Amino acid sequence: MYNNELTIYTDGASRGNPGPGGWGAIILVGGQVMEIAGGEKRATNNRMELEAVRAVLSDSAALAHNGSVIVLSDSAYVVNGMNNWMWGWEKKGWVTMQKTPVENKVLWQELLALSRKYGDRLTIAKVSGHAGELYNERCDELAVAAALGKQQTLFKGLLKDYDAFLKEMGTTEKTANTKKPKPKTSHLAPYSYVSLVDGKVFVDKTWAACEKRVKGKKAKFKKVFSKEEETALLQEYTLHSLLP
Repeated sequence: MYNNELTIYTDGASRGNPGPGGWGAIILVGGQVMEIAGGEKRATNNRMELEAVRAVLSDSAALAHNGSVIVLSDSAYVVNGMNNWMWGWEKKGWVTMQKTPVENKVLWQELLALSRKYGDRLTIAKVSGHAGELYNERCDELAVAAALGKQQTLFKGLLKDYDAFLKEMGTTEKTANTKKPKPKTSHLAPYSYVSLVDGKVFVDKTWAACEKRVKGKKAKFKKVFSKEEETALLQEYTLHSLLP
C-alpha cells in the first residue's frame, strides 16, 4: 500500500471551540513515516481539521510526489467539503445555502487550489474517529497535545519501527474489533454543552453559559459526556448548518 502511494492521516482539535487549537498529521510513503504537528492560540476544531490537510498538501515534497495521494480524515466537514461543497461554494461566491459567508473561506480556497494542482492523483477519504484505527488515534494525540502547547516527540523513520514507537508512546487501537456498551450517563458530570445557534456551532463547558447563549433563540443544543461525543455532535451540527 505504501510503495508509490503517499498516504496522509490528519486530525485537528481545539480546547473550547474556539480556543487553543492544534493539528497533527502522519505521512507514509515508500516505507518511511513522518509525524508533524502545529497549533494556534485561538481556533475552532474545524479550522484545525482543515489546517492539518493544508499543511501537508501544500508541502513541496508532497506536491512533487508523482504517485497517488490519499488523505484520511475522521472529519465529515473536511471530507464532504473537499469532495463536494467547496466546488459549489466557489460557484456561489463563497456563501452557503443559507446565504451566509462560508466559514474558513481562505483555507477552503487554498484547499481548492491545491486540489486542482493534484488533480486525479488526490483522494480524500473518511475514517471512523475513535474507532480503534491506530494512526487516527495517534493523529488525535498529536492534535490535542499541540492544542495544549505540550512538547512532543515526533517520529521520523522506517515504517517497520513505527508501531514499536507508538507502543512506547502508549498509543493503542483503543476499541478495535470490540463493541463496548454505551456508558450510563445519569451519574456522570457533563463534559460540555454543544449548541447550534443561527447557523453557528458553539461549545460551552457549563450549562449556565450554554443557556445564556441559546435562551430565546432558535437553537439546537445537547450535553455530552466525553470528548468523543463532543466531536461527533460538532460534526453533526456543522453538517446541519451547511445543508439546506
